[in-house]
Amino acid sequence: MAASLRALLRPAAAAARPRALLPPSAQALLGARRCSAGSQFQYLAVQKTGARQSVGLIQLNRPQALNALCEGLMEELRRALEAMENDPQVGAIVITGSQKAFAAGADIKEMQSKTFQECYSSGFLSGWDKLSSVRKPVIAAVNGYALGGGCELAMMCDIIYAGEKAQFGQPEILLGTIPGAGGTQRLTRAVGKSLAMEMVLTGERISAAEAKEAGLVSKVFPVDKLLDAAVACAEKIAGNSKLVAAMAKESVNAAFETTLAEGTRTEKRLFYATFATADRREGMAAFVEKRKANFTDS
Repeated sequence: MAASLRALLRPAAAAARPRALLPPSAQALLGARRCSAGSQFQYLAVQKTGARQSVGLIQLNRPQALNALCEGLMEELRRALEAMENDPQVGAIVITGSQKAFAAGADIKEMQSKTFQECYSSGFLSGWDKLSSVRKPVIAAVNGYALGGGCELAMMCDIIYAGEKAQFGQPEILLGTIPGAGGTQRLTRAVGKSLAMEMVLTGERISAAEAKEAGLVSKVFPVDKLLDAAVACAEKIAGNSKLVAAMAKESVNAAFETTLAEGTRTEKRLFYATFATADRREGMAAFVEKRKANFTDS
């Protein structure tokens, strides 16, 4: 285990309270290591999980506020992501909340008294972009409310799995403001202009089934099966070359951030780059020899 992540994690016995937030089917699966509440993290439960301990799991743990994204929580999230990014054992990351709420939004009490000058000079919410810059694949496992900043946080992830009772929305218009952490941009790219406009202008929510139909969510699961499914997907990803997975993620993201011509040039550049890696040689050799590839991430 990398030293930076080891320092953030404590034995599971020290964290009974975060465990209670997990569905029973996930508790047996997620019994590896986690931080103790009130030590390294106040608002998160962090651990490595999976059969090979190759999945980083981050659980938002501010239940009294439905996981509202206060500045302290977001700072802890940045630290946890940096630790997992630097841990060579971790190949993919899962972010989840409780069964009641993934995250019900930003902390309105914190921002209520802010002025334009404060927001502009401090780059308010700019630190939230850390999640979108992580090179390892990130899966959001969304149960319950994913509203406002919670919806924006989920959309910064690479894959969104939803529990069947999940709700997504950008209700900032009801507070006299607009999304400020990418909501108007990522939502529009995910579901199209018409639905994004409707959600942003009315503040209305959509269900998990509607989110899947619109393309915001890739799969929907029973509430108590969601986390297991997300971890299983992350394990599958982590079993591939971590180096090539980062290249694949960069290439797919280019489709959202550049023109078609620029995106295809990025794809070709990264495709050619895989031919300089030991993992590409191993993968093709294993296919020809009809055996399982043994990737070394080089």
